[in-house]
Amino acid sequence: MPCPLGSAGAQDGYRDDIMMEQQASATEPNLVLEREIAGLIVTGLNLDMAPEAIQPEDPLYGEPLGLDSIDILEVALVLSKQFGIQLKADGEDNFRIFASLRALTAYVGEHRTK
Repeated sequence: MPCPLGSAGAQDGYRDDIMMEQQASATEPNLVLEREIAGLIVTGLNLDMAPEAIQPEDPLYGEPLGLDSIDILEVALVLSKQFGIQLKADGEDNFRIFASLRALTAYVGEHRTK
């Protein structure tokens, strides 16, 4: 009786395709989460801009958004409440985590508990 999914070689190719898709999705940005976080930044800081105006690769600290260290602390508090992540004010990775919206989204995606 033939295998319902085709030959063994076809099954191996199918598994390879699935693994490649999983690896790609692990490295691709989560655009839905990215937009949600952009919205939380805008509303949490009462910024006079649309969340879509935050470019994913632009720095969060300083220009073009003009955020300062107090703003970053407020964003960390909002994210902690929304996603259950814990960020320390003196964390060694903070510059990397808050480097951009995309970097922040990747961190939240990996560490969220909610």
